[in-house]
Amino acid sequence: MISVLVVEDEEITAEANRIYVERVPGFRVAGVARSGGEALRFLRHTPVDLILLDLYLPDMHGLEVCRAVRAGGLLCDVIAITSARDLAMVRSAVSLGISQYLLKPFAFAALQEKLTRYARFRREAGEIVGQGDVDRVLGTLRGVATELPKGMTQDTLDTVAAELRGRPEGVSAQAVGAAAGVSRVTARRYLEYLVERGVAVRFPQYGGVGRPELLYRMPTQRSGE
Repeated sequence: MISVLVVEDEEITAEANRIYVERVPGFRVAGVARSGGEALRFLRHTPVDLILLDLYLPDMHGLEVCRAVRAGGLLCDVIAITSARDLAMVRSAVSLGISQYLLKPFAFAALQEKLTRYARFRREAGEIVGQGDVDRVLGTLRGVATELPKGMTQDTLDTVAAELRGRPEGVSAQAVGAAAGVSRVTARRYLEYLVERGVAVRFPQYGGVGRPELLYRMPTQRSGE
């Protein structure tokens, strides 16, 4: 189990984040802190694997918390959560070793994708042999892919992935194609690529006459069966 410290000063948001994290298989919430000081005190006696860190805290900025964590020699990873859309802030976060960045407001599917990607990163990090493995592992953490197959574009892939996140009940290749502005065949190619990467799963939907329709969704979401 990957242990997580949720750091968020707003009570309702903190509870929502706690519930979100514990809905993702393989993760458990070790604690919830409502300020930077409380987070640092918690970490002194309870090590965790991952911090889900709001950057705007009542007593200090989240980046100060990161600096204190690194200065204390703690090796936990950090996913920063903020409403700030400031490139300088993102650069500062990256320089402090923050592994992922999640903008508010976000739905469960967005956090789920970050956590699922982080879990894959941890699993694959122990399998590094050469440079290709390093690139693959970093690509798992930072995005869906480091190098796309010929004929595929990152913009279309991002659109397809976003459509999956917004349709937890599952979605057809035809519907994804309409949303992305591509043909059903092209959409299915992207969807199958995501399935191969472990980012999506396919399942049949029964109920009509003839062969069942194939739908796609994120791995731990329910299909509504």
